[in-house]
Amino acid sequence: MYRFLLTPRWWGINIFAVLAIPVCLLMGSWQLSRFDDRVERHQAQQEHSRDAAHAEAEPLSSLLPLTEDTVGRTAKVTGRFDAGHPLLVPDRSLKDERGFYVLSLLRTDETKDGKAVPVVRGWLPGGADPARVPAPPKGEVTVRGVVQAAESQNDAGPHAVGALPKGQLGFISAAALVNVVPYGVEDAWLTEQRTEKPLRPVPPVAPDGTGLDMKAFQNLGYTAQWFVFAGFVVFMWFRFFRREAELAKDAALGLIPEESPEPGSPEPGSPRSPTGSAAGLPEGDGGRPGSSAEDAAGRSRSPVGPA
Repeated sequence: MYRFLLTPRWWGINIFAVLAIPVCLLMGSWQLSRFDDRVERHQAQQEHSRDAAHAEAEPLSSLLPLTEDTVGRTAKVTGRFDAGHPLLVPDRSLKDERGFYVLSLLRTDETKDGKAVPVVRGWLPGGADPARVPAPPKGEVTVRGVVQAAESQNDAGPHAVGALPKGQLGFISAAALVNVVPYGVEDAWLTEQRTEKPLRPVPPVAPDGTGLDMKAFQNLGYTAQWFVFAGFVVFMWFRFFRREAELAKDAALGLIPEESPEPGSPEPGSPRSPTGSAAGLPEGDGGRPGSSAEDAAGRSRSPVGPA
């Protein structure tokens, strides 16, 4: 009854199902593991943010170059602030209040090639006004702050794009600072959590791809999608199998109807059936069989007349 499973057509269907189901389950599990990793990294970042002000600081050189594990850690570095290049980062919000970052560059020998370290000393509300910004500490200082990944143009505020006034920066990165200062800058920055008034500390943020953002929930959606695909393959295989099994059962019981004659073909006994002249039989007057043959024989006789 199930011999149809051995046909070439069903060999192809079975092989496809056997390969497709594990692939769908594997891809769904992989997407789920990515979502779990994002959740764990988000929780770790939240813990680092809560404990940033009291966490034990590590030498910055040991955390560079940055990785997903070192972003958000508390670091310390010793150097001197460059008072000749004060910078402001406008259009930055803190607790739904619009303001700006106060950015200073720390010259140090503790980084590779002596690159300077961008330090966000704090945040102030309102428009970017250098007159309201306190001067950075003089002399050699040790800065403690949370390590943050370099920003991109997408991180700039909606009004902090295009040409900005001198002394302002749209986003914090070495690429944005290369034409601002005459020395090398690390492609990372620190945000101080213990600031002097009136500056407010800027809370650290999770780097792109590590928090519970839209991409994280896309991974969760892809997980459900792959599992649905696996269930769909099982459903369609069972549906095809049940149909073939019913057809095979009906054939075994003789319940499959005979094929009907093609449209336009004459039925047996109909006037168009192969009888008479249609069958190749000669017809005479009135359709009497053989009459035409007798008439032809009479006409072929030679006329007999008087000598």
